[in-house]
Amino acid sequence: MKGTNIGEFEELVLLTIASQIDQAYSVMICDEIERVTGRKVKLGVVHSVLNRLEEKDLINSRLGEATKVRGGRRKRFFEVSLAGKAALLKVKEQRDQLWGNIPGIVFEGIS
Repeated sequence: MKGTNIGEFEELVLLTIASQIDQAYSVMICDEIERVTGRKVKLGVVHSVLNRLEEKDLINSRLGEATKVRGGRRKRFFEVSLAGKAALLKVKEQRDQLWGNIPGIVFEGIS
């Protein structure tokens, strides 16, 4: 495995892939991240992140069947690998610990 540290956008992509089980593909990933975060996401950026995550062995990909709707092209589907699942759990634990360290008074008055 090349590396286990992931950035914020890599985390969003991994979480989106995980939420779709084995049906995640690049356009759907863009659409879902935009829907959840309200951020405009460029397909080229997602492709770069997918390549990087695959190089880190955090995701696996497979080609689906060719379809007439796609002009005979095949979709590449992604799934989170065991190493990717471990990386996501590590990030979640770190975030939970940091959130747990914040005194309640910090957020008083915010609703």
